[in-house]
Amino acid sequence: MKNNSTKITAFILIAILICACNAVKRVPDGKNLLVKNNIVVNGKNTNDENASSQLYQKPNGTLLGYKLRLNLYNLANLNPDSTYQAKFKNNPGLYERQAKLLSAKQVDRLGQSFLYKGIHEFLKNTGEPPVIIDTVRTKKSLQRLKFYYFNNGYFNVSTDYTIDSIARKKAQINYNITTGPGYILDTIKTKILTPALDSLYKTNTDPSFLKSGNQYKTTDFEEEKNRITTYYRNHGAYFFQPTYVTFDIDTIGKKHKADVTLIINNNNIQERDSSRTEPFKLYKISDVNIYTDYSPANSKSKINDSTTYNNFNLYSYKKLKYKPRAITDAIFINKGSTYSDTRTTLSSRYLNNLKIFNYPSIQYEVDKRDSTAQSLIANVYLTPRKKYSFGATLDVTHSNIQDFGIGASISETIRNVFNRAETLEISARANIGSSKDMANPNNNFFNVSEYGLDLKLNFPRILLPFGTEKIIPKRMIPYTSITSGFSKQQNIGLDKENFTGGISYNWSPKRYNTAKLELLNAQYVRNLNPDNYFNVYTSSYNELNGIASDYNNVPGNMENGNLTIPTGTTNFTNEVLTGQTALTPGMDEYKDVESIEERRVRLTENDFILATSYTFTKTTKKDLADNTFYQFKTKIESAGTLLSAISSIANLDKNANGNYSIFNLEYSEYLKTEFDYIKHWDFGKEKVLAVRSFFGIAVPFGNSNYIPFSRSYYSGGSNDNRAWQPYSLGPGSTNALNDFNEANMKIALSAEFRFKIFGDVKGALFADAGNIWNVFDNVIDDKAKFNSLNDLDEIALGSGFGLRYDLSFFVIRLDLGFKTYNPAHDEGERWFKEYNFGHSVLNFGINYPF
Repeated sequence: MKNNSTKITAFILIAILICACNAVKRVPDGKNLLVKNNIVVNGKNTNDENASSQLYQKPNGTLLGYKLRLNLYNLANLNPDSTYQAKFKNNPGLYERQAKLLSAKQVDRLGQSFLYKGIHEFLKNTGEPPVIIDTVRTKKSLQRLKFYYFNNGYFNVSTDYTIDSIARKKAQINYNITTGPGYILDTIKTKILTPALDSLYKTNTDPSFLKSGNQYKTTDFEEEKNRITTYYRNHGAYFFQPTYVTFDIDTIGKKHKADVTLIINNNNIQERDSSRTEPFKLYKISDVNIYTDYSPANSKSKINDSTTYNNFNLYSYKKLKYKPRAITDAIFINKGSTYSDTRTTLSSRYLNNLKIFNYPSIQYEVDKRDSTAQSLIANVYLTPRKKYSFGATLDVTHSNIQDFGIGASISETIRNVFNRAETLEISARANIGSSKDMANPNNNFFNVSEYGLDLKLNFPRILLPFGTEKIIPKRMIPYTSITSGFSKQQNIGLDKENFTGGISYNWSPKRYNTAKLELLNAQYVRNLNPDNYFNVYTSSYNELNGIASDYNNVPGNMENGNLTIPTGTTNFTNEVLTGQTALTPGMDEYKDVESIEERRVRLTENDFILATSYTFTKTTKKDLADNTFYQFKTKIESAGTLLSAISSIANLDKNANGNYSIFNLEYSEYLKTEFDYIKHWDFGKEKVLAVRSFFGIAVPFGNSNYIPFSRSYYSGGSNDNRAWQPYSLGPGSTNALNDFNEANMKIALSAEFRFKIFGDVKGALFADAGNIWNVFDNVIDDKAKFNSLNDLDEIALGSGFGLRYDLSFFVIRLDLGFKTYNPAHDEGERWFKEYNFGHSVLNFGINYPF
């Protein structure tokens, strides 16, 4: 009852504070606070976001209907210095008394303190001044609305406005729009003076934005200008610009229809004080000159080295340091080809992708050797980056394993390693951290450490013994990466050594599509301290220890009533599974011991994975500011298949478990596939709805009956279901029995509505659904397995709200998740039973989760 009284009192105090705020406190007499804008089109209100964006004045922002920023501004003292000085004027002698107690300097400083001035500056800067109706701006808004509807084909639009008072010093503006009928495009003709351009126009197969029967829209005409310009400039019209495209629109004698004539005049050439016109010319490339070590300082120096390769001329002010093909493969401008903007852009992208040049520049000049003046010389200016570059970073980290970590890394990049534009990256890293989940008998704060070394060699081409130009042409900007790495984790429970290596091919089939083929991806995980398993996975130990308290027959397995680690745990497990205790295979406790041992073996065995995978990603996102896009990513991975084929062909012997092994180590064999889809909708005014769906499954077969821990799935955490901690949800309807719960199938669905609160502070309401399950593996717990579609009722649901602070280059994120539907409970007890702050989860993250 006491807790409820406290909450009720706090709620009443907050309500009194909110109600006490006077929204019109700083609205002058005779003026009105703008409460609402109504855009009324032909007698009906419209929610057209584009029309609303034409208005110069908009009401103060709200948070869940409350004008938070306006009321914060109203709480501020706009002249704290005057108020502070007035205190002494109204109380003679007060200044002298305080100066004796402190000092005159300290009294003056007190007036600049946070208590007297800083808090008001904060309220003023964080808040928002009242939006007072200004008729001048209202008329400007009305004029913009008129232009907006005119540009959408309503040529007879009429507008006016009214201001309605709705309370003391509060009013709304009604913008009244009468559009009249919209004009429709009728006949569309062309008048192109240059014969070569007229012929090109007729061969253009791209659909026009102007179609007979469509309503007039100014944006369609602008898009048509850009379409024509792009086509011409990709087919040799080097001097063509959008300004040469004009339209004659004739509505005379037409009833709400418009005839359109597309006009393209000849090229206008300015010569000193006069100008002349002539037909546009279509240009071809007569030479491609590449300056491989250009800089403004040596631009007038003498060329000391040069060569010609495949009709490309390569020049160097010093000794030429590149194999010609390394550079020419990145150039899509060919001698004899027609001038094209697309080829120029593609060349710039490829040259940038090499990462060995700074800001490549491509310039054209008319070739004076051509008497017809229809040839261009392409000059490619390349400024090399430094061959060696060193980098160092220091980071504070947070992850699913570490609650707090400090990491440092150093790296060295070597460019043009073999004179074919390759880059070699060598990096070393070290990390120390703190984790409450790790075994920590000495109670040290820093109980996690890791260090590693990585090498990555990039080739700007597909590195294979046969040609791939026909299936992966160079316009797809292909490159090959060869990687290797080593890392060692200490004081992290089992302690691990991780060796990795692989070769992958990457390319972009289209502008916003990417593909990656990992031909070989090898990983060897060696557990250095497997005997420490039950010190790390304490949930498994507690369950095994509880069973042993009832069924252990050997006193030597126990010490002070508990199983010893590792001798006691190992002996007791063996005794149960070999029938030396009262437990039999049909009993639940026997199955529990069997399940605990299965998991212990899986997590302590050394893993060797040799996989091949293909990943395809498609996105419509154009830049970081794009909030209306979708992204689809799919991956398929096969591990161990090649090794099994070789073993079978070579007729190698299997081990005692009936599996093939390499160097006495059983390798993993599985097939894994994933689908990831993200979609964003932008509703304007910084309101965005984002959704994500994910499905992944990994099926062991052949040489394996389970998936390695490093390739399995988990649920929960700041980028997943935010109402659960990482690894604490599932599998299935189990109540997170283990310390790190994982499985080989996952479903995840998330939705998040993002909105602006004030300034750079954003808010979000979210719902996350999903779970993990075991399928087609050796897990025996039926609650953890996905047996049929009926198990979809084990999808957990979390919901909550979050705050984000946008720092432009990254976003700091806090999310508070509540367990809305928990499948770990009995049916009928799953909804809202833990929907409270006591069971909530606070997540910290960097950037948006999807």
